[in-house]
Amino acid sequence: MKSKHIKAALQHEAWRTLRIMSEFVDATDTMVRVGPAVAVFGSARTRPERPEYVQAIECGKHLVQRGFAVITGGGPGIMEAANKGALDGGGVSVGLNISLPFEQKPNPFQSVELTFRYFFVRKVMFVKHARGFIIFPGGFGTMDELFESLTLIQTLKIVPFPVVLVGTAFWKPLLDWMRTTLAEEFGTISRDDFELFHVTDNVEEAVNIVHEVHAGRRLWAPKLPRFASDPAPTEEEGIRPGIHPRRHFKGDAYLGVDNLE
Repeated sequence: MKSKHIKAALQHEAWRTLRIMSEFVDATDTMVRVGPAVAVFGSARTRPERPEYVQAIECGKHLVQRGFAVITGGGPGIMEAANKGALDGGGVSVGLNISLPFEQKPNPFQSVELTFRYFFVRKVMFVKHARGFIIFPGGFGTMDELFESLTLIQTLKIVPFPVVLVGTAFWKPLLDWMRTTLAEEFGTISRDDFELFHVTDNVEEAVNIVHEVHAGRRLWAPKLPRFASDPAPTEEEGIRPGIHPRRHFKGDAYLGVDNLE
């Protein structure tokens, strides 16, 4: 009985991988046609009357004026504002939507719209097809994108790109905690890690930083090593390879099943 249950579970998981692969293929086929883009993140709960919403609209406009497409999570709030700015500016406005039981509702300002079932596939698309992240105040999802990007840059898994935080009043308490608790008291990050991002209240400055790095006029995180395999600034970002993973188990012995035929 145990063998039958495990066999059924494995078959289900195997088919799930094909669904995941199809999501990767469909998204990649779309995103490679978009061209240089910048991802804009922020809260889905930000109302249009908030100053951050107005700033995000301006951010979207400035980005398309510099030749970038704008990528957001496709939802309301900051995402909606950035997509609106991009579309109003006559540029490409991409929404990487996610199927959720609540809150996420596609905004109407997307010229390219994709919907994902899996968060991790969607997150890969943000990192791989963006030349920089501009991050407005947000909640758990926004923090997730922020710290994932910093982790990938810090661990040399991606070529460093600009991560710009907009809104000093919002970000200051978090950065103070990072300096005093993480860096000074516990030593879990280094002072050099603070060079992986920039904080500003000026949207135009944020866009300028991304554009300068993309154009090769500014080096981001200069203390991190570069590799010969890294793409040039005008080429598509890629994931840096690491050591080939080792397989720890051989065959089906570790499943505790004698025969899954």
